[in-house]
Amino acid sequence: MSTEIIYSDATKLAELIRTKEVSPIEVVQAHLDRIEAVDPKINAIVTVADGALEAARTAEKAVVDGEHLGPLHGVPFSVKDSIDTAGVATQRGSPIFRGRVPETDATSVARMKKAGGILLAKTNLPEFSYWIESDNLLSGRSNNPWDLTRTPGGSSGGESAAIAAGMSPLGLGTDLAISVRGPAAQTGIVSLKATHGRVPMTGIWPRVPRRFWHVGPMARSVRDLALAFPQLAGPDGHDAFATSAAQFDAGLGRSPYRQLRVGWLVEPGFGPVDPEVGATVQAAAEALRNLGFFVEPVRIPALERDFALDVFNRLHVMEMKPAFAEATAGRSPDELYKMAKTMLSLPDTSMKDYIDAEQAAERLRDGYAEYFKTYDALITPVLPIPAHKHGVAEFVINGQKVDATYLQGATVPLNITGLPGLSMRFGTSKKGLPINVQLVGSWLAESTVLHLASLLESVSPVRDLHPDL
Repeated sequence: MSTEIIYSDATKLAELIRTKEVSPIEVVQAHLDRIEAVDPKINAIVTVADGALEAARTAEKAVVDGEHLGPLHGVPFSVKDSIDTAGVATQRGSPIFRGRVPETDATSVARMKKAGGILLAKTNLPEFSYWIESDNLLSGRSNNPWDLTRTPGGSSGGESAAIAAGMSPLGLGTDLAISVRGPAAQTGIVSLKATHGRVPMTGIWPRVPRRFWHVGPMARSVRDLALAFPQLAGPDGHDAFATSAAQFDAGLGRSPYRQLRVGWLVEPGFGPVDPEVGATVQAAAEALRNLGFFVEPVRIPALERDFALDVFNRLHVMEMKPAFAEATAGRSPDELYKMAKTMLSLPDTSMKDYIDAEQAAERLRDGYAEYFKTYDALITPVLPIPAHKHGVAEFVINGQKVDATYLQGATVPLNITGLPGLSMRFGTSKKGLPINVQLVGSWLAESTVLHLASLLESVSPVRDLHPDL
């Protein structure tokens, strides 16, 4: 097994394959060997794609024959098990969908393959993609590579754990309130939730409430996000939210025409935040200031008036509960895990509360629009604490007792508003756990977010750290 291969990012692997320094077969086999070696401890992988090695042989022939090579040619990628993959089981974390094999790829998967990527494996998730830990009755619980007694998060926790542990260089996750950014923070990788509608949700379940759902890349480097995102973005003629043109400038390595203005915010507006996390956010802000940007602490009054997590809870239950009821109709209670049961037991949102929440969501969008009149980006926490122990229902954060849903406090505003957010590591807790920060841009401003993130990555105090497995 080559350590260089399993801990190289996708960009480097694509370069090595293109220049014939390594073959796609070697790259895929190295990752399959890594899965065999470490996944029994982590349980991130649900299904290994049968055709991965055959696809690698085809990719190798294309290199040898001098054919046109896509930007991800020969690079393996993994996919959360709620995203359809043709001929490879997609079981959604539930016995209800045991053995389900789609006939077609989700749009995002098809686009990764078109770019030359090779489907390697499907990764674990909570039941129906619905919780902040990846555990279910079908494939069990995933563990954090940094500490097996802790969670890699949810709902894309299997994906984050696989990438952090060197089992996959690049992957796809989905995000309803936290689910690509939070798991990335718990395992110290990077992820991008682009502007809502940038990447079609076609072929992904559940689709409701689709106005909050996103699909996005997860990886080991910011440049990998910049490489993958253009392959994924753009309309597909099926998802009516996906209307933005595919063309965009990733912004990496480009000097802005004017000094960018960046605000940073820890509290108030997101709920309580651990001092270690707050200090990491401030350190990232200081790093950007030292790089020549205008940076200052800010407040966003809309977040203080309407707590986004409360707004989200009142909206999504009304829309998601019927989808859960339809999927579970006539099924034995023994086939349902705790999250489906919890969702189905929640009281319906009254029409008045629903309308009030919709109006609050509009105020949040307006509040961010007001903020971005003055600033180009915002730095916030991703999670209020580093990765936590499995199964914890309540936390004391900065002296305040809160339930587990509060872990979504800083991420869910971007699902309500549709703003892009990038999660990247910039610190380490006293217990040796990753701490990520979130970079937020205005609508369709992924180029700004990626540009700032790449600069932060270049001065990060925690580059090239990997869990000891």
